[in-house]
Amino acid sequence: MAHRNRLRSAWNRVGSGEIHQAPRKWQEWLSDTGSLTQKIEKAIGQKLEVQVLRDCPQSLNSDESRYFRFKTRRCRVREVLLCANNIPLVMAHSVIPTLSSCGSNHAVLRLGKKPLGAVLFAKTRMHSKAKPPRDIARLDKGSALWKQCSKNYSGLSSPLWARRTLYQLKGRPILVNEIFLPALLNFLKP
Repeated sequence: MAHRNRLRSAWNRVGSGEIHQAPRKWQEWLSDTGSLTQKIEKAIGQKLEVQVLRDCPQSLNSDESRYFRFKTRRCRVREVLLCANNIPLVMAHSVIPTLSSCGSNHAVLRLGKKPLGAVLFAKTRMHSKAKPPRDIARLDKGSALWKQCSKNYSGLSSPLWARRTLYQLKGRPILVNEIFLPALLNFLKP
């Protein structure tokens, strides 16, 4: 039984009722289906800065490998902080399988300081009206994503709330993890 618990993911589908385990202040953010960048910019009344932490080939962590059913080996990981006034509000950890960034999707690799959402939510790129699968998680200090956040955000407390969404860009999967940092709540207009 202990072996089974080690393999269990911390992620749960939004429709599973887990959303109600999250603090009320995070529930709307976790369940929203639109562009997170646009939602934050509208809520705080200013443009976000994108600070690129890394954008490079990397192997998947064990949870990501399970998510892709061990079929994806080669990928590019893009990690960014979405900031307002140089204060990080969200860390995004995107997993872009090599096949998802080929051909007409090659623009994904040339984002620079542009948010990935600008590509994913461009009207010319989104072909499906179906809502992409979305999971949420309560990340504690043992989580790989929590550890990544703590490297770039000092004084981080546990737990953090996160969502991950499997987007399709011209039929190719891109997994986007968005970890909500405590400072986001300080920027929201009352």
